[in-house]
Amino acid sequence: MRYVEHDTVVKRMTSRLTINMVFKFFFLLTTLFALLALGILFYRIISQGAGYITPEFFQNYGSRFPEKAGIKAALVGSIWLMVVVAPVSLILGVGTAIYLEEYAKKNRWNDFIRMNISNLAGVPSVVFGLLGLTIFVRALALGNSVLAAGFTMSLLILPVIIVASQEAIRSVPSEVREASYGMGATKWQTIIKIVLPSAIPGVLTGAILALSRAVGETAPLVVIGVPVIIHFLPDGPLSQFTALPMQIYDWAKRPQVDFQYVAAAGILVLMIFLLFMNAIAVFIRNKFQKRY
Repeated sequence: MRYVEHDTVVKRMTSRLTINMVFKFFFLLTTLFALLALGILFYRIISQGAGYITPEFFQNYGSRFPEKAGIKAALVGSIWLMVVVAPVSLILGVGTAIYLEEYAKKNRWNDFIRMNISNLAGVPSVVFGLLGLTIFVRALALGNSVLAAGFTMSLLILPVIIVASQEAIRSVPSEVREASYGMGATKWQTIIKIVLPSAIPGVLTGAILALSRAVGETAPLVVIGVPVIIHFLPDGPLSQFTALPMQIYDWAKRPQVDFQYVAAAGILVLMIFLLFMNAIAVFIRNKFQKRY
């Protein structure tokens, strides 16, 4: 009888180990496939676009001729756009998360608000473009300016920042708050001195993902009427502008083969711009992680 039970246990363990190996191999294949696709994409972009990244490429404006095309206006416009989007989205997003987690009562109405904020993170970007067109471009008469585009992009990424900030604030142990209250600190002092510094790594992780999405989005800019080519630099938040995704979109849809290579060069610049932004955010996040 004992031998029969032993054989049964061995068979079960062997079956489990076999299933484990099968799934491990499957997940390894999916990872390798994703890395292969990413590697092919990088190789294609670098091989096609690296030759067009010259000093003139950063000094020229958009042109009908690929050899004269540049990203000066688009690059400066993207920087202006992020100057508006980053502070607006972070202040509103983190502020909303603080209210919902620290001040709002636990009731059905606030649960309904939380649920809808989470659902907004999955809404297509073109819907936010229509919202920005209705409110900022037409109702507030901001036109297709940096400010209108920045507010529209802020609406787009707000749900992501709010949800990520809520999770980061929620992860701060309640014992830390109670210790702060026990030392005589007020609720606001506890939030500013204890909760937020502890939650900053998680908040910045969400902000990195959200701002990365804002940098590369094209649909909202198309909807609010941002031009694909301009031959001047924006001189303020109410100035007309273009952005890197719009410039790349215009080049990619042109039939000339050379413009496909120029578009690849623009994608490379956009990726470097994105990596630079992410590096700054990761540096700040790691700095606060070590401190707290």
